[in-house]
Amino acid sequence: MNKFKFLPILGLAFLIAGCDTNAAPKETITLYKSYTCGCCSGWKDHMVSNGYKVNVVNMEDKDMAAIKRKYNISSSLKSCHTAIIGDYIVEGHIPSKVVDKLLTEKPAIDGIAMAGMPSGSPGMPGRKNETWRIYSFKNGKISIYDKL
Repeated sequence: MNKFKFLPILGLAFLIAGCDTNAAPKETITLYKSYTCGCCSGWKDHMVSNGYKVNVVNMEDKDMAAIKRKYNISSSLKSCHTAIIGDYIVEGHIPSKVVDKLLTEKPAIDGIAMAGMPSGSPGMPGRKNETWRIYSFKNGKISIYDKL
Protein backbone atom coordinates (compact mmCIF):
# COMPACT_ATOMS: atom_id res chain seq x y z
CA MET A 1 0.00 0.00 0.00
CA ASN A 2 1.23 3.46 -0.91
CA LYS A 3 1.91 5.44 2.28
CA PHE A 4 1.26 8.72 0.41
CA LYS A 5 -2.26 7.71 -0.60
CA PHE A 6 -3.83 9.22 2.52
CA LEU A 7 -1.92 12.53 2.57
CA PRO A 8 -4.57 14.46 0.58
CA ILE A 9 -7.27 13.23 2.97
CA LEU A 10 -5.15 14.13 6.00
CA GLY A 11 -4.51 17.59 4.55
CA LEU A 12 -8.22 18.10 3.93
CA ALA A 13 -8.95 17.12 7.54
CA PHE A 14 -6.48 19.74 8.83
CA LEU A 15 -7.96 22.35 6.49
CA ILE A 16 -11.50 21.65 7.69
CA ALA A 17 -10.44 21.64 11.35
CA GLY A 18 -8.78 25.04 10.91
CA CYS A 19 -11.89 26.61 9.37
CA ASP A 20 -14.35 26.64 12.23
CA THR A 21 -17.26 28.62 10.84
CA ASN A 22 -19.03 28.36 14.20
CA ALA A 23 -16.26 30.11 16.13
CA ALA A 24 -17.57 32.73 18.52
CA PRO A 25 -16.87 36.34 17.54
CA LYS A 26 -14.22 38.21 19.51
CA GLU A 27 -16.61 40.90 20.76
CA THR A 28 -19.88 42.46 19.67
CA ILE A 29 -19.67 45.99 18.35
CA THR A 30 -22.53 48.48 18.13
CA LEU A 31 -21.78 50.73 15.17
CA TYR A 32 -23.56 54.09 14.89
CA LYS A 33 -23.38 55.41 11.34
CA SER A 34 -25.22 57.52 8.83
CA TYR A 35 -27.48 55.29 6.75
CA THR A 36 -25.93 56.76 3.58
CA CYS A 37 -22.27 56.22 4.52
CA GLY A 38 -20.53 53.52 2.48
CA CYS A 39 -17.12 53.85 4.13
CA CYS A 40 -18.66 53.03 7.51
CA SER A 41 -20.04 49.84 5.98
CA GLY A 42 -16.52 49.12 4.72
CA TRP A 43 -15.17 49.46 8.28
CA LYS A 44 -17.91 47.13 9.49
CA ASP A 45 -16.89 44.56 6.86
CA HIS A 46 -13.24 44.89 7.97
CA MET A 47 -14.19 44.22 11.59
CA VAL A 48 -16.43 41.26 10.68
CA SER A 49 -13.67 39.73 8.55
CA ASN A 50 -11.39 40.03 11.60
CA GLY A 51 -13.69 38.12 13.92
CA TYR A 52 -16.04 40.74 15.38
CA LYS A 53 -19.82 40.71 15.34
CA VAL A 54 -21.18 44.14 14.34
CA ASN A 55 -24.68 45.43 15.03
CA VAL A 56 -25.31 48.47 12.83
CA VAL A 57 -27.51 51.35 13.95
CA ASN A 58 -28.26 53.50 10.89
CA MET A 59 -29.01 57.10 11.76
CA GLU A 60 -29.74 60.49 10.27
CA ASP A 61 -26.73 62.83 10.14
CA LYS A 62 -28.22 65.11 12.82
CA ASP A 63 -28.57 62.11 15.14
CA MET A 64 -24.89 61.25 14.63
CA ALA A 65 -24.01 64.61 16.16
CA ALA A 66 -26.03 63.62 19.22
CA ILE A 67 -24.06 60.36 19.51
CA LYS A 68 -20.79 62.33 19.46
CA ARG A 69 -22.12 64.55 22.25
CA LYS A 70 -23.43 61.59 24.26
CA TYR A 71 -19.99 59.96 24.29
CA ASN A 72 -18.07 63.24 24.77
CA ILE A 73 -16.06 62.88 21.57
CA SER A 74 -13.96 65.99 21.10
CA SER A 75 -14.43 67.83 17.81
CA SER A 76 -10.72 67.28 17.13
CA LEU A 77 -11.25 63.49 17.22
CA LYS A 78 -14.49 63.14 15.25
CA SER A 79 -14.88 60.79 12.34
CA CYS A 80 -17.89 59.58 10.39
CA HIS A 81 -18.91 56.73 12.71
CA THR A 82 -18.83 55.81 16.37
CA ALA A 83 -18.63 52.27 17.72
CA ILE A 84 -19.14 50.89 21.19
CA ILE A 85 -17.19 47.75 22.11
CA GLY A 86 -17.67 46.59 25.67
CA ASP A 87 -16.88 49.60 27.86
CA TYR A 88 -14.94 51.42 25.11
CA ILE A 89 -15.76 53.96 22.45
CA VAL A 90 -14.01 53.50 19.10
CA GLU A 91 -14.25 56.54 16.86
CA GLY A 92 -13.40 56.27 13.20
CA HIS A 93 -11.62 53.93 10.80
CA ILE A 94 -9.32 52.26 13.33
CA PRO A 95 -7.81 48.95 12.16
CA SER A 96 -8.95 45.79 13.95
CA LYS A 97 -5.44 45.10 15.28
CA VAL A 98 -5.58 48.34 17.31
CA VAL A 99 -9.03 47.37 18.64
CA ASP A 100 -7.57 43.95 19.54
CA LYS A 101 -4.79 45.74 21.44
CA LEU A 102 -7.34 47.93 23.27
CA LEU A 103 -9.39 44.93 24.36
CA THR A 104 -6.30 42.98 25.42
CA GLU A 105 -4.63 45.78 27.38
CA LYS A 106 -7.86 47.18 28.87
CA PRO A 107 -6.45 50.63 29.69
CA ALA A 108 -8.36 52.98 32.00
CA ILE A 109 -9.65 55.22 29.20
CA ASP A 110 -13.02 56.02 27.66
CA GLY A 111 -11.97 55.10 24.16
CA ILE A 112 -9.77 55.55 21.13
CA ALA A 113 -10.18 57.68 18.04
CA MET A 114 -8.63 58.28 14.65
CA ALA A 115 -9.94 61.62 13.43
CA GLY A 116 -11.20 62.18 9.94
CA MET A 117 -11.23 59.54 7.25
CA PRO A 118 -7.58 58.74 6.41
CA SER A 119 -6.85 57.35 2.97
CA GLY A 120 -6.31 53.59 2.95
CA SER A 121 -7.68 53.04 6.46
CA PRO A 122 -10.24 50.22 6.85
CA GLY A 123 -13.29 51.19 4.84
CA MET A 124 -11.58 54.08 3.06
CA PRO A 125 -10.41 53.95 -0.54
CA GLY A 126 -6.93 54.85 -1.66
CA ARG A 127 -3.46 54.09 -0.42
CA LYS A 128 -2.12 54.76 3.03
CA ASN A 129 -0.17 57.99 2.56
CA GLU A 130 0.46 59.16 6.12
CA THR A 131 1.15 57.92 9.62
CA TRP A 132 -2.15 57.15 11.29
CA ARG A 133 -2.36 58.56 14.80
CA ILE A 134 -4.79 56.85 17.13
CA TYR A 135 -5.59 58.82 20.25
CA SER A 136 -6.93 57.70 23.60
CA PHE A 137 -9.30 59.93 25.51
CA LYS A 138 -10.68 60.13 29.02
CA ASN A 139 -12.51 62.99 30.71
CA GLY A 140 -11.39 65.45 28.03
CA LYS A 141 -7.71 64.43 28.20
CA ILE A 142 -6.32 63.27 24.84
CA SER A 143 -3.09 61.24 24.42
CA ILE A 144 -1.43 59.25 21.66
CA TYR A 145 -2.46 55.59 21.94
CA ASP A 146 -0.79 54.15 18.84
CA LYS A 147 0.77 55.09 15.50
CA LEU A 148 0.61 53.01 12.36
